[in-house]
Amino acid sequence: MRIGELAETVGVTTRTVRHYHHLGLLPEPERRSNGYRDYGLRHAVVLARIRRLTELGLGLTEVRDVLAEDAGRDLVEVLTELDEDLARQESAIRERRARLRTLLDSGELPAEGPVSPELTAVFSELTQTSTLPADSPMAAKDREMLALLDTVATPAERARIMDLVGSAVATPDAVARAHEAYALLDALADTEHPVDPADPRVDEAARALAACVPATLLPEGSPVEEDSGFLRAFYADFAPAQAEAIRRMLRLVTRGRP
Repeated sequence: MRIGELAETVGVTTRTVRHYHHLGLLPEPERRSNGYRDYGLRHAVVLARIRRLTELGLGLTEVRDVLAEDAGRDLVEVLTELDEDLARQESAIRERRARLRTLLDSGELPAEGPVSPELTAVFSELTQTSTLPADSPMAAKDREMLALLDTVATPAERARIMDLVGSAVATPDAVARAHEAYALLDALADTEHPVDPADPRVDEAARALAACVPATLLPEGSPVEEDSGFLRAFYADFAPAQAEAIRRMLRLVTRGRP
C-alpha cells in the first residue's frame, strides 16, 4: 500500500501518518526503487491501534509508552491514569457548571461580572438595599476593586473579605458613612478645577473613608508597602487628590485611628 491507501484504510490523513513517522510511533518502510514507500498490513494494524488509543484521550507520549515493549508501563496503568484524569475533569466541569448556574439564577449580572457566587450575592444585596449610590464613580471603582480581590484572593481570604464587606454596610449608620465617603471622594475628582492634594477636603475624605473600613480588614500595625508596584498602579487610577486621600486613609487605619 502507498501512504494514501494506508491513511484511507485506517481513517486518518497522510499528514498524520508522516507525523507518526517523525515521532517514531509508526515504523517507516524502506522506499522501493520507484521512490514510493510500500506499507504492509502490520503498518495498518499499528496505525489503527494508535488511532484507538488517541481516540480514548491518550497523548502521543503515552501512546509511545504503550507501544514500546520496554517502557515499563502497560496499557492498564496508562488507562487507569487517564480514567483518573477524566474523573478530575468531570469534577471540575460540574463545579464550573454549578457556578454558572448560580450566576444565571441570580438575575441581572453585575457590570463587573462574572464574579464568584459570594461576591454576586454581596452585590445583589447592596443593590437591593441601595447601599451603594449607582451614579458614584468612586462606588464603581470600589466594586471593581472587590472584583479584583475576589479573583486573586484565596477561598478563605475571599470569604473573610465578603463577610467584612457585608458587615461594613450592615446598619443605616454604616450606609450613611459610606455615602458620605463616596461623595467626598467623588468631589476630589473635579476635572474642571483639579483639587490640590493639600486641600483640607483631602484629609476630611481620608477620615471619612477610614471610618468605613472594618478594623479587622487592615488591623493596626499591618505593613503597607506604599512603594509597591501594585499601589503605584492603584493610585495612578485616581485623581491626585483622591489618591492622596486613600494614601492618608491607609496610614490612619494601619497606624491607629484617631
